[in-house]
Amino acid sequence: MNFKEKYYSIVDKNNSLVCVGLDTDIAKIPAFLTNEKDNPQWEFNRRIIDATKDYVAAYKPNFAFYISQGRKGLETLERTIAYIPDEIPIILDAKVGDIGNTMKHYANAYFDHLEVDAITINPLMGYDVLKPFESFKDKYLFLLALTSNPSNRDFLNSGNRLYTEICYKIKEWNMDNLGVVVGATNDEEMSTIRELLPDAIFLIPGIGAQGGSLENVMKFAAGKEHPNILVNSSRGIIFSYEKEDERCFEITAMKACKILIKSINDLL
Repeated sequence: MNFKEKYYSIVDKNNSLVCVGLDTDIAKIPAFLTNEKDNPQWEFNRRIIDATKDYVAAYKPNFAFYISQGRKGLETLERTIAYIPDEIPIILDAKVGDIGNTMKHYANAYFDHLEVDAITINPLMGYDVLKPFESFKDKYLFLLALTSNPSNRDFLNSGNRLYTEICYKIKEWNMDNLGVVVGATNDEEMSTIRELLPDAIFLIPGIGAQGGSLENVMKFAAGKEHPNILVNSSRGIIFSYEKEDERCFEITAMKACKILIKSINDLL
């Protein structure tokens, strides 16, 4: 199955639009794992996946949290990707955006070797960024349209509303495997983007720790015939445990995941 087929299938099976962000910060992993395990980052991910795999629509490992650990971190990323059930889409959050031969090597690394289903892309260098992916039509590309951080106003949401120009280009390129990253903190801008890209899948960070409103996400970003969204939660799920409960951190993560699913489904 291509990414979209996987996405629709798992959304139906798990009745979920939740993407769990595997932003596995080694400094936040429970102390007992660090003391007891040779590779605590991998053990943490394994237990999170085991606890949440029946409740998610996707997993999104963030490349930075693995490459920062050097060779061992890359090994953890590979093991994590291999461990996730095949039916669940994997989005690698790398935010790459280069041209020509460089981007071809990124494409080979992420799709041929790591075998993820989708990646995040910075599109500011134009279509040359996407050209190397023309032979990966079964994969999905989430282009940064409007991020959730406050300084998105410096460029993406400044007076010239660069995010709309990105969306117009996506519409012009007319590729079935292009989605967008749209931060939950943007409220009505999400509605503008949905009007421009009615069939694209939105990857939506910013719920929880960054203060985005789930109600506004469902009001402004969800599509009419199908929601076509993935609501990402990273820290709010994987690090939702209290210190006194750290030995059952995966149970806390599962509960947080189920609570978010219910909140989303109640608003559909």
